[in-house]
Amino acid sequence: MYTLFRGLWSYLSQRDEYSILILGLDCAGKTTYLEQTKVNFMRNYRALPLNKITTTVGLNIGHITLGGVRLKFWDLGGQEELQSLWDKYFSESHGIIYVIDSVDVDRFDESKEAFDKMIRNPALDSVPLLILANKQDVSGAFPVAEVNKVFCDSMRFVGQRDCTIRGVSALKGDGVSDGIRWMLDKVKKNAHQRPPTQEDIA
Repeated sequence: MYTLFRGLWSYLSQRDEYSILILGLDCAGKTTYLEQTKVNFMRNYRALPLNKITTTVGLNIGHITLGGVRLKFWDLGGQEELQSLWDKYFSESHGIIYVIDSVDVDRFDESKEAFDKMIRNPALDSVPLLILANKQDVSGAFPVAEVNKVFCDSMRFVGQRDCTIRGVSALKGDGVSDGIRWMLDKVKKNAHQRPPTQEDIA
């Protein structure tokens, strides 16, 4: 009987947790996107002032709870010398958010190269992928359709996984919530391939 109650308590005191990587080149807007995610889904959360958001050197971690599920975000630095650390997190991730600076056309090739290397890693097989064409609020930003053309030949590496490309403004928050809800839906759908971890409810 004790074992039964212990198992029931364990079930009731835990919830599913999915780990989401936020990747992309430095200055693409990854940390701003994470901040807006927390603003949108965490009650009374105070976002960092824009002048306090700096280029990530290493790792930022954030958490939200949505639909009874906990999402843990790993925002990794995008500088070339830090990209070699990305694959250390692949095997534990349930979803990938790849952020592209839609304004910095000169770095599209560099971003595409980093994307191709990432998506071809077998440790990410089946993992849902959300591609964000960020900074759509800025004059001169490439529209989503044009960014998609730049990355279209990379799509052969995507395979059968769930994947979408969307325009966002991390700065203003436009499109942030919709993307997060899409990701939550897809990681839950993919749970048979990548089961969630269990997080204790405090």
